[in-house]
Amino acid sequence: MSKTLIRGAKVLGGEPQDVLIDGGVVEAVGQDLSAEGAEVVEAGGKVLLPGLVDLHTHLREPGREDSETVLTGARAAASGGYTNVFAMANTFPVADTAGVVEQVWRLGQESGYCDVQPIGAVTVGLEGAKLAELGAMHESAAGVTVFSDDGKCVHDAVIMRRALEYVKAFNGVVAQHAQEPRLTEGAQMNEGVVSAELGLGGWPAVAEESVIARDVLLAEHVGSRVHICHLSTAGSVEIVRWAKSRGIDVTAEVTPHHLLLTDELVRSYNPVYKVNPPLRTERDVMALREALADGTIDIVATDHAPHPHEDKDCEWAAAAMGMVGLETALSVVQETMVDTGLLDWAGVADRMSFKPAMIGQATGHGRPVSAGEPANLTLVDAAYRGQVDPAGFASRSRNTPYEGRELPGRVTHTWLRGKATLFDGKLT
Repeated sequence: MSKTLIRGAKVLGGEPQDVLIDGGVVEAVGQDLSAEGAEVVEAGGKVLLPGLVDLHTHLREPGREDSETVLTGARAAASGGYTNVFAMANTFPVADTAGVVEQVWRLGQESGYCDVQPIGAVTVGLEGAKLAELGAMHESAAGVTVFSDDGKCVHDAVIMRRALEYVKAFNGVVAQHAQEPRLTEGAQMNEGVVSAELGLGGWPAVAEESVIARDVLLAEHVGSRVHICHLSTAGSVEIVRWAKSRGIDVTAEVTPHHLLLTDELVRSYNPVYKVNPPLRTERDVMALREALADGTIDIVATDHAPHPHEDKDCEWAAAAMGMVGLETALSVVQETMVDTGLLDWAGVADRMSFKPAMIGQATGHGRPVSAGEPANLTLVDAAYRGQVDPAGFASRSRNTPYEGRELPGRVTHTWLRGKATLFDGKLT
């Protein structure tokens, strides 16, 4: 494997340094490094981060390859600076057996663009009635450590308790899509002033908050780990903050779109803004930013949810819920958290690499940029500003809420174990 010398990079936003990559690992970090025969990348003050880790990605394969495949999703991930993504289980067939998770894992290995770690379903068929083969999925070649019925809530308290008890045996974690189903029947958007004015069915904040409250208490009762997917309300923040103060082993994620967009956008009736959980209020957005800054919310996760054109180019009520996010996540975090002074780049590395890797037990990812560590890295031109053009996405789908919007920052290079997957903004 050839050597690469990155010159003048701001490691985690600090002072410019040189970074030498050799044999898939970081050989040295310092000033005025040299290496005979190395490929030289002139960073020119760009920010160097550890490769990003996404704990919440929908890759759709098997079953919905018209939306995304593991390969196209892995290419999108590399374009966004990711070296590891966790693929949700709501595929067709559902990833509820060792066979299906191994298939997804092997497809990720074959892609070569990023490591793909499957998430196993909590219940058979995501139906919420019977525990899936949690142990078999963990013992498989995929080594599953995270389990979720995302897209659906594990609404039965007994099933949720049993899952939390089961994963303790191998220090696994249950990632909950917190949505009380009876409270959200027919819901189309956030319940509030805008939904009332538009006459659209409301998705109340309490439908999320009540499930989170139940599940942190269950996790405390059985002494297990619970992770809250795409937390979206100010009330949810307060429940997680209380649970952490009590010593409950809970972690939580926020999506980029919930850090930036509000339910006011739904006034356009453009289905690109239809997502689950729905876009909330400005008050919620500000609470989520503060919670991410102070550590109440542990990580940013994309909830990358690709859909084909026909599933979004229709009337609001018929449209699918979800947004693509892998290729814009870092830019949105820069706009909402870095450029506002709420986080520095070391904080971004913590929320988008170190902690998600720790929660998901992603070996070799979320490591410091220092000698002897795996060379999973991403280089970011933080000074760049440009309009989002989905025509240039590597993802198979184009359902982004940011089309035509100016966002800061651009990933120019990504390295997976020393091999460039993105070089000068182009996939290798």
